Amino acid sequence: MQSDDHDHSRRKLIQGAAATLAAGMVLPAFAQSNGSSATSRQAPEPLSDPKTLYPQPPFDKQSQPWPGLARDMTPQPDHGETSYQGSNRLAGRKALITGGDSGIGRAAAIAFAREGADVAIGYLPDEEPDAQAVIKLIRDAGRKAVALPGDIREEAFCHELVRRAVEELGGLDILVNNAARQNSEPSILDITTEQFDWTLKTNLYAMFWITKAAVPHMPAGSSIINTSSVTTYDPPINLLDYSMTKAGIVNFSKGLAKQLISKGIRVNAVAPGPFWTPLQVSGGQTMENLKTFGSETPLSRPGQPVEIAPLYVLLASTESSYVTGQVYGASGGNGQP
Repeated sequence: MQSDDHDHSRRKLIQGAAATLAAGMVLPAFAQSNGSSATSRQAPEPLSDPKTLYPQPPFDKQSQPWPGLARDMTPQPDHGETSYQGSNRLAGRKALITGGDSGIGRAAAIAFAREGADVAIGYLPDEEPDAQAVIKLIRDAGRKAVALPGDIREEAFCHELVRRAVEELGGLDILVNNAARQNSEPSILDITTEQFDWTLKTNLYAMFWITKAAVPHMPAGSSIINTSSVTTYDPPINLLDYSMTKAGIVNFSKGLAKQLISKGIRVNAVAPGPFWTPLQVSGGQTMENLKTFGSETPLSRPGQPVEIAPLYVLLASTESSYVTGQVYGASGGNGQP
């Protein structure tokens, strides 16, 4: 005859095994319903030649009024809408991305959401059609999406942008300063003071204002990522003012990283180029350059925004805890870093 203590122990053992079995059945089901879980990831893509993985030049000549829409480009850029699979690397994080409606900012927004982050995007009111498509993609990933239209050339809006992002997301621990103005002019004699001011206000002033407003809200462990450009290291003849601002972003990022690490905040930059985004078709390139865009790289094509999104995820995640003050390149084999 077994003792009461023995019976009690046996019952506890059986109950524990049953609970473990139940958890084993429930967790995979939960993971499959959550698109950001590693267990729901699709099978890896087969190996492919990166030179032929995406569209190659020549491209059709095309032009759009500033700021341009991704939906109207030919071919349309790939931001990862159907291909990016998350693995919960940013679960519970809260991100603000400027220029999040299209291009690299859109790719980062999609990736962040599928990695488990809530995302606010800043963009110009004229970009509303692209922005709404991104908002839907973020929500489809099961995350909170916040749309924040406005002009970041205005200091007051930059403060409002951060205030609303913090309020609606319930905090802020990732900031991506990505919005940019790029306008092709063959000579310094062709750059008006108005154009020069527009480029500097968008690319440098706004980054300064937004970052300054955001830092007091960002806890230790937060990450700031600034989008620079390969033009920092090899400025083309037709992008004098744009290249100057992108070099400034690298310097700003390195200096700010030294300041903010005392608060536990990391700051890094990404220097992409050339990438197939609305910047190129809305005045950022000449028609002749656009036709052959990306052909000068060893990969013989421009990058697609989805191809750079993993860099932003890496720099935002705690996996990069020892990385600050760095510049990451993605330029198809050309340029630095």
